[in-house]
Amino acid sequence: MIRRHGIRLALAASLATACAAPALARDHGGVRYADIPAGAYAVVAEVRAKPGKEAALREATLPLVAAVRAEPNNLLYVLHEDRAAPGHFLFYEVFASEADFRAHNATPHVQAWFATLPELADGGVTVTHMAILGNAAPAPR
Repeated sequence: MIRRHGIRLALAASLATACAAPALARDHGGVRYADIPAGAYAVVAEVRAKPGKEAALREATLPLVAAVRAEPNNLLYVLHEDRAAPGHFLFYEVFASEADFRAHNATPHVQAWFATLPELADGGVTVTHMAILGNAAPAPR
C-alpha cells in the first residue's frame, strides 16, 4: 500500500512538472542573463515595517514593481518579502548605470514611496550597492 501510494505521488509530481514545463518555456518576456551588461549597477535595498504597519507598507510598496520596471534603464527589479518576518522587504534592482539608479530614486513614484516611510517603516531604507560578477561577455576566440 505504501509503495503504491509512493508511485502515485511520483506520477502526480511528474505529470504536474510536465504540464507546467510548456507554460514556463513559452514565457520569453523575462530578463535574460546575457542581456545584463557587465557594467550594470545592482542594488539590494531593505526596509522593515513598523509593528502593525506590515500590510500598509506592503500596499504602498507593491505598485513600485510595475512603475520601476517601466523605467527606461531598469534592467531588473524584484521585490521580496521575508516569509518568516512579514513586513521585511528586500528589493533586488539592476540598472544600466549608477546614473540610472540615481534617476530612479528621483522619480515621482519613488519619491512618493519614500514619503510614506516615516509613518510605515521602522527606520529608513538600507541600501547595499553591488557589483555584478560573472556576467561579462565571453572573450572572442
